[in-house]
Amino acid sequence: MSNTKKRKRQKRYALPEAGSSPGLVYIDEHSLKPVIKIYRYNTDSYDIIDITTIKKAKTIIADKNFTFWIEIKGFASAELFESLNTDFNINKLILEDITRTYQRPKLEEYEGYVFAISRMLNFDKNGDLDNAQVSFILTDNAIITFQEGYEDCLEPIRKRLKAGKGNIRLAGSSYLMYALMDIIVDTYFEVLRQWGEDLDAIEDRLFDRPDKSIMYDTQVIKRHLISIRRVVWPERDKLNDILRSDSPLITDQTKLYIKDAYDHCIQIIDIVESLKEIAISNIDMYLSVISNRMNEIMKVLTIMSSIFIPLTFIAGIYGMNFAREDPITGKLLPQNMPELYNAHGYLYTIIVMGAIAVAQIIYFWRKGWFK
Repeated sequence: MSNTKKRKRQKRYALPEAGSSPGLVYIDEHSLKPVIKIYRYNTDSYDIIDITTIKKAKTIIADKNFTFWIEIKGFASAELFESLNTDFNINKLILEDITRTYQRPKLEEYEGYVFAISRMLNFDKNGDLDNAQVSFILTDNAIITFQEGYEDCLEPIRKRLKAGKGNIRLAGSSYLMYALMDIIVDTYFEVLRQWGEDLDAIEDRLFDRPDKSIMYDTQVIKRHLISIRRVVWPERDKLNDILRSDSPLITDQTKLYIKDAYDHCIQIIDIVESLKEIAISNIDMYLSVISNRMNEIMKVLTIMSSIFIPLTFIAGIYGMNFAREDPITGKLLPQNMPELYNAHGYLYTIIVMGAIAVAQIIYFWRKGWFK
């Protein structure tokens, strides 16, 4: 993992004003221009239709010989959502949830269709985590998906549709919804694998050369783990709601596969908890290493102080310079220092101080302080 970098600020969502009317569609000033594609397929054919307005989709999906995936990317069109309300009879509360892209994963059943939300996680070009909302509207022969941005992780599903292998062209629109939800859940494994590798690298740095960037890098991953935990738990509940649903739009075959996606959510929750414990352990280990390093420094300083304290005491005594004889009267002063004018006093003092220092070093060495 690279050195500490400035933490990316979490995206701030525009919340509705308190007391505002429910069902209001929100169009952000930075919203992208809508791009609408229809994937039309059955067991024998597959093609892609580009349309400019959602009204055209109503006549196209009327053909019950095909299954349709209407993919809508970009929300910068009030007419788009007005048409969904008037032409497709989509409840305004659902349209509000689609455009307010901070919703938690959930499932809601209405007459004639099912509404669901998933959170799509992936890394952007800068390596930061992007948490985007994907909304689903399921009907008897079509599924409509809504994304705020153009980038996604759904390309493998498009390739499977084009190849026509497996059940994806045979099992209807509810199976396609499962396939889209499943790949979104599977990308969580990729995200967690990257964070697991980063935590392993951080642990290696702890044993090699710990520095303060370790704590910062670990804290960033820990915050991401909290974010994904807030996504996976409601995603698991949503899949459980699908399993318990009585809607005729969700087939028993689809529910069989939903069980597999549900198990993946359980695995992801276990991995998240494990990585969170590793992150906390890395922070605790870093603080312990720093504390031990500080203790070693304090021990060295303590040894040095212990050696020099008696030497400083001796030097302080003989630095007082109380003469043995009065320099003016020549009178002897018996209570003053007799060694001050000794011919070898300096040498004797140095020898005594050196002997004391050596004795202390030997004592500390035998005590194991130098290990």
